[in-house]
Amino acid sequence: MYRSIYSLVVVVLFFTSCNTKSTLPPIQPDIITEFTLNDTDDPAIWINPANASKSIVFGTDKETNGAIYAFDLDGKIIEDKTIRNMKRPNNVDIEYGFQLTDSTTTDIMVFTEREKQQIRMFSVPNMKPMDGGGFPVFSDEELLENKLPMGISLYKSPLDSTIYAIVGRKTGPGTGYLYQYTLQADSLGVKAKLVRKFGKFSGQKEIEAIAVDDEKGFIYYSDEGVCIRKYYAEPKKGNEELSCFGGEHFLKDIEGIAIASYPNKEGFIIVSDQQRGQFNIFSRKENVFVKAVNLSTLETDGCEVVTVPLNSTFPNGLFAAMNDEKNFYFYDLGKVLE
Repeated sequence: MYRSIYSLVVVVLFFTSCNTKSTLPPIQPDIITEFTLNDTDDPAIWINPANASKSIVFGTDKETNGAIYAFDLDGKIIEDKTIRNMKRPNNVDIEYGFQLTDSTTTDIMVFTEREKQQIRMFSVPNMKPMDGGGFPVFSDEELLENKLPMGISLYKSPLDSTIYAIVGRKTGPGTGYLYQYTLQADSLGVKAKLVRKFGKFSGQKEIEAIAVDDEKGFIYYSDEGVCIRKYYAEPKKGNEELSCFGGEHFLKDIEGIAIASYPNKEGFIIVSDQQRGQFNIFSRKENVFVKAVNLSTLETDGCEVVTVPLNSTFPNGLFAAMNDEKNFYFYDLGKVLE
């Protein structure tokens, strides 16, 4: 009798797990990157202004001996652009035109280094550290688990070109879950200054994925078991939540967020439906559900997108997604949105 019950449970679990996977037609990647050492998590794309075909996709490898890998558009590791020996780097983002002096700017990459409770900042594409070894975050917290940074996204204000880092963490309070820091240079170097704490957290799972729409001035983040939360990116506009949307379209965890921006504020918000193995696409203007696509990835955490042509493989832009096999998948954006 017990064997029969056990067999029935196994069969039920088998069919339940099968039914959770996407039934949409799979879309295959154009490029699969070389393998990382440990465990991929989040990509960021730097567009080379001199030659878009020489653009770089950075991707985190989150372990104690982790790294920020640099890949060319063929998915090959660029070793001299790769940053190794990081202590569990989680999420990464790119911003353009950081003001070093009155006459000098550089593009920057910022990522979280969880085990050191800090964020790191490097210039791109020469990959020089600009942070004196790191900027501590969540320093006013007493509990260690509330100090462990995970998600990060950068925002460049259209008002005064100030660049901000919005940082999330492994766990935290029901309000004030995210911290927002200014990144500014002076004669002594670059500093990170806390300017606000904001953002609701349901307490159900965690918050990792964060994305900013610079042009429209919105921050989106995944409260993983509940919804996509939306706030103003400009601190002076206040901390009121603008919406909490999309949760009904996800099987379980709401993960990576990528914003595909087009002229006239058109575009899409692409979000990983992790356990179902697909991506949900929402309109950028109204945040309403448009459709879902199966990009054949496994357990995707982070994703990123650019909408400009890069080369003959990516004539419509590039969508990059983490894949749970120590690599990243690259797609021509036209295949994702068509």
